[in-house]
Amino acid sequence: LKRMKDFNWIYFCMQFIPVKTRLFLPPKDDIWTLFDTSFPWLENGDLLFISSKILAIHQWRCVKIGTAEKKSLIEKESEKYLINEHIPWGLYLTITDNTLIPSAGIDESNANGYYILLPKDYQEEVKKLHTCLLKKYQINQLWIIITDTTSRPLRYGTAGIALYSYGFYPLIDKRGEQDLFGKTMELTQINLPESLSSFAVYLMGETNEQTPMLIARGMPHIHYTVEDFYPQTIVPIDQDIYAPLLKNFL
Repeated sequence: LKRMKDFNWIYFCMQFIPVKTRLFLPPKDDIWTLFDTSFPWLENGDLLFISSKILAIHQWRCVKIGTAEKKSLIEKESEKYLINEHIPWGLYLTITDNTLIPSAGIDESNANGYYILLPKDYQEEVKKLHTCLLKKYQINQLWIIITDTTSRPLRYGTAGIALYSYGFYPLIDKRGEQDLFGKTMELTQINLPESLSSFAVYLMGETNEQTPMLIARGMPHIHYTVEDFYPQTIVPIDQDIYAPLLKNFL
């Protein structure tokens, strides 16, 4: 009973704070101004979710619609792509930055007449953000996740995904532990960035909410590190369990 009370108390203390900002305008805007105006004070151990779209606009990763063909942009931005007349809604299947995502993640919504591409140089950009925000808010622990949305195979609707994370160990390794009936787990690792991003994007919204960032406070089971462990979440495509379905990419 005590363990149940402790468990419930941990999750009761969690907070989720969507951050409403001014309009962030393509083709170029400054993400630092968002932290200088109407941004809540970050606390030690906060988890900050940032939409990939505002990071892309900050990097000037925008192309005016009409100045380039979207198909060409998709091919350029993709590591691998499949263009097929049988794919619904005129979309393209692509692998971009080790992520299976339609049309290389290029977005026209909330873009004011531009194609917004995915960000580049995640490690450099996020580490710089991390360092500066620690100094700005006088804290020594901060976790950051860059989010986007995609569709899931065989499911209607979109869900949030993580494109990059920094400041914590992204995997909780359950291999070697036993389940309820004593069976030893051989494969199970919990992907924290992916698990958390889906709920975060739900709270941030995807249309006119104007909340491209979210603070999660009091999150359990997250362990701080300044090393970049996100690459450990990437599975080589030839080792992926879905590789047979992705054979057209191989």
